[in-house]
Amino acid sequence: MNRCSPHSSPSFKSNALFLIAAYALLVLTSAIFSINAAAQGFVREFPAKAVRGTMVVQQAPIITIDGKREQLSPGARIRGVNNMLAMSASLTGAELVVNYTREVNGYVHEVWILTPDEAKLKRASGGTERNFSFGSDADTTPKDDGKTPFNQLPKYRQ
Repeated sequence: MNRCSPHSSPSFKSNALFLIAAYALLVLTSAIFSINAAAQGFVREFPAKAVRGTMVVQQAPIITIDGKREQLSPGARIRGVNNMLAMSASLTGAELVVNYTREVNGYVHEVWILTPDEAKLKRASGGTERNFSFGSDADTTPKDDGKTPFNQLPKYRQ
């Protein structure tokens, strides 16, 4: 006894082909839109404490940031422009514009290599900044305003 009608089998095959074609079209469309989104200059979000600098890997874990010798922390992460991890040894000698954070001991811990769009955005540099000043920080060198008589000029050390 044949319980399946002869018409149900071909319609099942055509429905399955239709679903496969629709799925393939969906995957292709999403791939095209994701490529366009990446090409539009996607800018990553960085932590608020990340600062900007120019990094050169000398010999891992020794690096220089803005010409100052620094060291990568054990377990430091360097992310490339595609946000994938990059090995420090593969970056040896390259001068890269980066955002970076430090760990508790002062070592450089997280580094993001910047795209040109990200590098255009303003961010604090790695220099030391304070919201106070000491009296000893004042410039104490003698000054001449050009109007002081000769006999009243400050005496300079020889």
